[in-house]
Formats: sequence, C-alpha cells, structure tokens
Amino acid sequence: MRHSAPPPDPAGDRHWRGDARLATGCALGFLGMTLLVDWNAGTLTLTRALLWFALSAALFAVLLPHRVTAGPGWLTVDSPLLRRTVHTDALTVVRQYGDVSARLVLRDAHGHWLELDPRVLVANPLLWHELDTGMRHSTERGTLRQGTDVRRHLGHLIDDETARSVLRASGIS
Repeated sequence: MRHSAPPPDPAGDRHWRGDARLATGCALGFLGMTLLVDWNAGTLTLTRALLWFALSAALFAVLLPHRVTAGPGWLTVDSPLLRRTVHTDALTVVRQYGDVSARLVLRDAHGHWLELDPRVLVANPLLWHELDTGMRHSTERGTLRQGTDVRRHLGHLIDDETARSVLRASGIS
C-alpha cells in the first residue's frame, strides 16, 4: 500500500509576525500615551477613552501588514477585512504599478485578482519561488498574456538582493 506524502507547508512572509508585533506595540503605545495625557490633564471621560480606543484600533488596522502565503499553484493575501487568492498556474495578467510605492497586481483565468507589495517577494525567496513556478506554468499553458517582462524584472531584482545578502553574510561586502 502506497502512502502519498503530505502536502508541503505553505510558504509565508517570514517578517510578518515581527511587523504585526510592531503594529500592536505602536497601537498600544498610542493608546497608553493618549489615556495617560488625558488622565493627567483631568479631562479623561468614558467618551474620550472610547475615542482613544477607536483611534488606536484604526492605527492598528492601518499599520498591520497584509499576510502573504503561497503554495503549489496558489498565492493568498490576507488583510484584516479581506482574503484574496489567485491560481498562479492560471495567471492571465501580471502588472507592476509605480516605482517608489510599487504594487504588483495578479489576475487569473478564474476572474480572481490580488494586489501585493513586491518587496514581500524580495524579502521572501520561498514566496517568489512559488509565484515564479506558477508564472512559468501559466506561460507554458498560454494563459499568461501580460507580465513576462515583470517576471524577468522581479527575478533580476530578487537575484541581486539574494547575492547581496550572501555577500553580507560572508563578510565580503
């Protein structure tokens, strides 16, 4: 009797937990400082405390980064309010918008789309590997009509950053 291997764990953004802790710390720090200043001034009321809690929650929502995960044939971006998934082996369009605040937009043949920051891919080679593999499958199948130039550009960018990281780790750079 043959046993099939369990599916591999999905690749994820290895910096997400640290960024989420930072967002939590900033929101709690803001809440603590505003409550302390308001209390010290003698103007703290229940209404004002609720306002500070609401503003702290809004700050947390703004600072919390989107969580990116990928596996064979899929890529998912989770935000506090929304989850979007595309089939990377059925991509039709890959576009990059902007230079300073770049956004990568992926659309698949099933009508799904998502948007992510390409710096997440640069910082996480496993995520890039899953996306690149899916983009290659899409190209082979003929579904990817726009985006091969973006794939090459991102590939060079990620390869350059990986080489710099290796040189820094070895003490050469």
